[in-house]
Amino acid sequence: MKLNSLTPNLMVKNVNDTLDFYQNTLDFQLLQTVPEEGSFDWAFVQKDDVLIMFQKDTSIREEYPELENYEQGGALTMYIKVADLQKWYENIKDKTNVIKPMNKTFYGANEFAIQDPNGFILTFSDILT
Repeated sequence: MKLNSLTPNLMVKNVNDTLDFYQNTLDFQLLQTVPEEGSFDWAFVQKDDVLIMFQKDTSIREEYPELENYEQGGALTMYIKVADLQKWYENIKDKTNVIKPMNKTFYGANEFAIQDPNGFILTFSDILT
């Protein structure tokens, strides 16, 4: 058996606000929403080879009752490899909450981290270990 991809489906408070951040700050493209207009319960976005889904907290808790006592954000970090890391950093650093400035890690990567409006941490790196 071969696994082909992993696309997180993140629980968020407000899908529309989340889309605004990912589209306008990080330049993600909107692929699909449910419903198609208005206040969204679910959305699917992409930038290059990175795909992410966002689902409204009430909707995902209805789908997965096991999540009833969980809050969105906070405990999840995403590690994203970027081809031209310095250029990406310069493009977004003044538009978002940089929680870890560009730095060289003990394992040899250059990376920085931001926090999205839902509390999720996205670390951008020039290598994956």
